[in-house]
Amino acid sequence: MTENFDRAPGAGRARIKPTSPGLADVGDGDANSVFNQREPLRQPRTSPPLTENNTNTSEAIGGESRRPSKPHQVIHNNSTPASKVKRVDSLVNTSILSANAPEFYPSSSPPYEESVSEDGSDGYYTETTLAELVEEFLSHLNSSPGSFENDIEHIANMLNSWVTTEETLQELVELLYTQSTVIPNFSYTGARLCNFLSHNLALSPASGNFRQLLLKRCQTEYEQRGVAVRGDAETQKKFHAYVLFLGELYLRLELKSAKGPPSRAEILLTALRELMNALFSNPVDGNLICAVQLLKLTGSVLEDTWKESGKSDMDQIVQRIENIVLDAQCSRDVKQMLLRLVELRSSNWGRVHAAAAADATPDNDPNYFMNEPTFYTADGTPFTAADPEYSEKYQEILDREDDYFPEAYEENGNESSFNDEDEMDPEIEEAFEKFCLESERKRRP
Repeated sequence: MTENFDRAPGAGRARIKPTSPGLADVGDGDANSVFNQREPLRQPRTSPPLTENNTNTSEAIGGESRRPSKPHQVIHNNSTPASKVKRVDSLVNTSILSANAPEFYPSSSPPYEESVSEDGSDGYYTETTLAELVEEFLSHLNSSPGSFENDIEHIANMLNSWVTTEETLQELVELLYTQSTVIPNFSYTGARLCNFLSHNLALSPASGNFRQLLLKRCQTEYEQRGVAVRGDAETQKKFHAYVLFLGELYLRLELKSAKGPPSRAEILLTALRELMNALFSNPVDGNLICAVQLLKLTGSVLEDTWKESGKSDMDQIVQRIENIVLDAQCSRDVKQMLLRLVELRSSNWGRVHAAAAADATPDNDPNYFMNEPTFYTADGTPFTAADPEYSEKYQEILDREDDYFPEAYEENGNESSFNDEDEMDPEIEEAFEKFCLESERKRRP
């Protein structure tokens, strides 16, 4: 038993010799398991990229054994990196490629060209121009007009650092005039800006300061008034914007004097009078609407100034408006605008003095019912305090509100209570006592 069972490694075991695939007999010699003689793993179907490897792989697959059978084959595989280096060196020596070759562009696209500005710069980092600067802060003031008082000092200081020559001053005047007449509803802010700059721009060349150059620019348009009022629609639109800007400039531009308070530019007063004559000379709808807007804007100031000088120019303008309403072939809506303008002037341009307000009655003050609410009937007709039945109807509305919102309840829904300390009106107290006595008498049998 012990002879056949030896604990030494390999003792008593015979070498297995394969006789047929899958079968083996046990014999003498070295002992190895039948499973150690299995076939090696199959090579992948894809071929290696290099030619030498492809050759070696095909030879290994076609032979009986898939392992290299000779030592020199292994040495050949180990020497592959050296062959690669030789092939790369040969390619470099025979290549016609160059690192200094020009860039390639497809034939369908134009060649690239470096952008060069007119001033010779490359165009990537251009300096801000005066036009861009003015456009930027005008856009800011147009979108946020309430910030004018806070930003105007900074804008003036910035422009003082830019406007250092006569040419830049002339450019600034042109930019401000153009933007003030092009940007919708910017004439008021533009006039305020021009007034501030007329007192705070330091540059004053021999050709004139900011205010003088601005008035010269306005005079250029003023001289074209006869042609502009009869031009095409676009020409008239530009002229109307200029007229309204000049009206704002008359109200905002101040001329400081060492002897007294600031005064307005007298030359603008004369210009506005002539501009209205030009608008009335061709009474089409556009010109008449512009004249109405100008008079609503400046009518009260113009009439006060003319009255101080003993002139009756406003009476002449109103008379001309009434003649246009009777004779001109303008639209019905424009005629209504002109008639309302005449009514506005008859009410002293809507101004109510404190002394006259105390004695105001519906007969002597057209604005007597101005603060009263306006209602509308079922068909949309306005129903104001000037109507005879207004008081009765208005009282009905108040009574109806009392039904919906009784005074016995407060806003939070709790019942309100009378304060015992509050004194009752004598008449109400007397009526209340009579009511109590009458109720008591009725309850008695």
